[in-house]
Amino acid sequence: MGGALWNNLLRPVLFRMDPELAHELARWGARKAGTSGAVLSLIRERYSGRQTPGIERKVWNLRFRNPLGLAAGFDKSADMIPFLEALGFGFLEVGTVTLNPQKGDPKPRIFRFPHQNALVNRLGFNNEGAAAVRQRLKRWTDLAIPIPLFVNIGKNREVKPEDAPAAYRKTFDVVAPWADGVVVNVSSPNTPGLRNLQRTENLRRILEEIAEERERAVFVRGEGTHPVLVKLSPDLDDEGIEGVVEVSRELADGIVATNTTTDHSVIPEPARQRGGLSGAPLFARSTAVLRKVRQLAGPDYPIVGVGGIMDLDDASLKLDAGADLIQIYTGLVYGGPGTARSIIEGLAAEASARRKASLPSGE
Repeated sequence: MGGALWNNLLRPVLFRMDPELAHELARWGARKAGTSGAVLSLIRERYSGRQTPGIERKVWNLRFRNPLGLAAGFDKSADMIPFLEALGFGFLEVGTVTLNPQKGDPKPRIFRFPHQNALVNRLGFNNEGAAAVRQRLKRWTDLAIPIPLFVNIGKNREVKPEDAPAAYRKTFDVVAPWADGVVVNVSSPNTPGLRNLQRTENLRRILEEIAEERERAVFVRGEGTHPVLVKLSPDLDDEGIEGVVEVSRELADGIVATNTTTDHSVIPEPARQRGGLSGAPLFARSTAVLRKVRQLAGPDYPIVGVGGIMDLDDASLKLDAGADLIQIYTGLVYGGPGTARSIIEGLAAEASARRKASLPSGE
């Protein structure tokens, strides 16, 4: 499926569909492809491309074949893992997962804005629940999926703020043993009151509960530290960012910067929809937050940069701003299945050029 085929045929067809229907169709195809070793080999040959030395990463004692991951939201139920791995990603983040199954907000709840290369979603943590996701994570562990798998956890809509720490702990208990790491989502704009959990005292209680659970957990997958990360909002002010960084440095192992934004100023007012905006318009703000987090957290604290990466240039700028790893989501929706290969091979070429430039003259 070359770039021309995607741009000239498949994308126009999919973009005529309702966005959620198009995603479900893609999910169905990915699941089917994932059951066939022969099909996966063909996909891997076409999309993983050539070897890309020089861009491997080691973070939290986990090895990443490249720094590009897929952000949470694309594979909410952890049922597309083999297909997504075959596209060449260095790691995957599934979810958001809540303790109990949740239908999410009423449809329609995903909206495309092609002129802005943006999406708005108000899915509302629709997912099949932690137990169902655990079963799939166990399967991928048995199949030895060769890249780190992270699971993003949230709370069910009906959970009261005072009960949130216990809910996050229980969800962690169900899914974490079968993942390489967990991302604590306290920043989605689509669950009422969720972003209040980013406040220092609230976030501290959640992370303390998870830290206690991690001490007693028996991890099945991986040999790393099984890191806990906090995903923050791009809409926080400086004081809010400082609070998240302070608590995260004390009780978590890294930060994901950032989630979607409620700033829809780039969308013409008559077309605006309630929800979180992702894609190209998010890039500048999410990258500014990333720089702020790096400044506050210091040079060695792991940060995952996500928000508005659409191509190689965006990926490079996000890494230059201080990210150790990066993720895409909307970039995959608009760019198609070849997006990961394009970015990964571009990063490898840049790394090679830097190495050559650093060699003494004549070598």
